[in-house]
Parts: sequence; C-alpha cells; structure tokens
Amino acid sequence: MEASVFNAWSWRTPALGGGHDQTTPDQGPDDEPDGEVAAANGGGPGFSLDLTGYAVMAVDGEIGKVEKAGETDLVVDTGPWIFGRTVLLPAGVVERVDHRSRTVHVDRTREQIKDAPEYNPEPDYRDRLAGYYRDTYGRQ
Repeated sequence: MEASVFNAWSWRTPALGGGHDQTTPDQGPDDEPDGEVAAANGGGPGFSLDLTGYAVMAVDGEIGKVEKAGETDLVVDTGPWIFGRTVLLPAGVVERVDHRSRTVHVDRTREQIKDAPEYNPEPDYRDRLAGYYRDTYGRQ
C-alpha cells in the first residue's frame, strides 16, 4: 500500500474548496428537495461557494468561524477560544465540508491548531505552517 503524502496547500478533493460535500455530490446547499437548483447559486458539480461564516470543527470541538476562504487556505477567527487569535488553516487539513450545517470539518485537534505557528505575513510563514501540519499529520 502506498503511503499518503500530505499536501498542505491543496484540497483533498476539489469539491471541498467550494461546492459539494462528499455525501451529497449531486446536490448543492441551496437545492430544493425536489432536485431543482436555486437560481442564485448556479448549481451543478463544482459550483463556487464562499465558505465565509462557516463554523470550523476540529476533531474534538469547534474552533471558530471562517473569516476568509482562499484557493489554498482558510483564515479562521477563533473568537474567545484562543483569545481572539486569527489562524490560517491550509486546505489540506480540511476533511470535509457540510454545507447543510455550514460547517468545515478539519482533521486536527483544537490543541494542534492552537499550537500552530501564529499567523504572520512574512514570506517563510507558509513554509513553517505547512511543515508544522505535515509533522502533525495522522497524530491526534
């Protein structure tokens, strides 16, 4: 069996970056029960969906809300949980997105996210963050 390689900056499946979760691949969050797609979202596989405002759930509890969703990462406002700290979560830690409950599930613990390098706009920050999450891959 081939070992899985963790890529911090790519979504596990393109659908996680906006669009559908893995449990309802043919239905978007605004689809009507009879299968009709709400006109506002454009519908269909891979349609764009902004994850801003979605709750972020670690394996052991909620950690905050998505402040901004990028192509390769999520900026998460942790609110009072980590004293208002903003964290950057690479797309590779996203396990699934549940659009019905507006929740992003990540495969890390609250403690692992709390211990991640504090957000910093310096050029080497993304490399340090990717290294941190790569080192914690598979540990819980």
